[in-house]
Amino acid sequence: MPESESPPADGAVIVEVANVHKRFTSPDGSALTVLDGINFALREGEIVALLGKSGSGKSTLLRCIAGLIAPTEGTVSYRGAPVTGANPGVAMVFQSFALLPWLTVRANVEMGLEARGVSPEERRVRAEKAIDRIGLDGFESAYPKELSGGMRQRVGFARALVVEPDALLMDEPFSALDVLTAENLRGELLSLWAGRDFPTKAILLVTHNIEEAVLMADRILVLTSNPGRLRAAIANDLPRPRDRRSPDFEGLVDRIYAIMTGHPEPVGDAPALSEPTGASPTELPLPHASVGGLAGLLEILNSRGGRDDLPQLAELLSFEVDDLLPLTDAAELLGFADIANADLQLSPVGKEWVEADILTSKELFAARARQRAPLVRSIVTALENTKDGTLNERFFLDLLGRGFTEEAARAQLDTAINWGRYGELFEYDADDAELVLPRPGR
Repeated sequence: MPESESPPADGAVIVEVANVHKRFTSPDGSALTVLDGINFALREGEIVALLGKSGSGKSTLLRCIAGLIAPTEGTVSYRGAPVTGANPGVAMVFQSFALLPWLTVRANVEMGLEARGVSPEERRVRAEKAIDRIGLDGFESAYPKELSGGMRQRVGFARALVVEPDALLMDEPFSALDVLTAENLRGELLSLWAGRDFPTKAILLVTHNIEEAVLMADRILVLTSNPGRLRAAIANDLPRPRDRRSPDFEGLVDRIYAIMTGHPEPVGDAPALSEPTGASPTELPLPHASVGGLAGLLEILNSRGGRDDLPQLAELLSFEVDDLLPLTDAAELLGFADIANADLQLSPVGKEWVEADILTSKELFAARARQRAPLVRSIVTALENTKDGTLNERFFLDLLGRGFTEEAARAQLDTAINWGRYGELFEYDADDAELVLPRPGR
């Protein structure tokens, strides 16, 4: 059962998600579960954030709510009526802007109104009002290629808001923008939300950014990965406007980070590392982290006394906390560090690895990767059980396809190759796309 807080807003339910499961068919015909039994309601007057790592099914859930795809099981309802096609009460803002390049700003904004049969004159008036509201007046006749990324996303917001939806769905709308542009656009959206004439009653935001969720949302739903399940529902009662540097803000960020990493409470002064796992490669995926990135993080941690608060460390490096998650997950998987609440602590073997010479470092890494990283272990075992110590990468991609999308399977294998090469557990022949056991004398 997910961790829960105080009940959500008292407003009327706009969208209800009831026991939603979503499965896709893998290339080999097996079922890939992306969402597993999701339940929640979006109510009038609230901003809700769907927060999770890659593989948590956030975007898939958003598309189920929008009616772009149907759940395999369960129902999505709008104002009490099951959604069987495009959801009539929502509009969506995409990460990639999704503008038609041959249409002007005004024509892009009018698209939804035209689809609803609104007259040309009314379309023009409503589009210009939406363009003005979002701060793009004067650019009505411009084409997308003439606009910056931030301005293109403003068009995306105007296009969604012009139809005055009950609920605005946003799929990582700021992640393709530079930091300053994203911060500015977030602030303007929150200002519009606080105004009386905001044309929508609720917002559902998909994000992987913890600080963004705490900054914007009244309620934060944390999803697990592979498959996506609701892990926690957290009420956010911090007063607006929210100060990122306030102790309460930082405390909530720390708490959510702990929930996302699976360590809600610190255990003692020096928490023990988990024992090596016998999990399969699909049950325990590799974090998308390179050996070089991992080494850099742990070297910095070692120089700072071997323990540091993750949000503070992220701020020191000018990154978001979320950007460090794959590296911290890799450090914990390999037993080089452990996480207690939002603190990252270097383990004795992690300190030994960071301070070792290159040959010892490789040996230590190889031993930990083979012992603790299921995919690396599976690759080595498979290669050892062939006559010539060689297998085509397709063999592993097909196996991974039973638990991952094609893109995610490729990312898993690429990470395993990076780790295996560094530890000299196996080699990779890019010309023949083959993984090969090291040969004596080479």
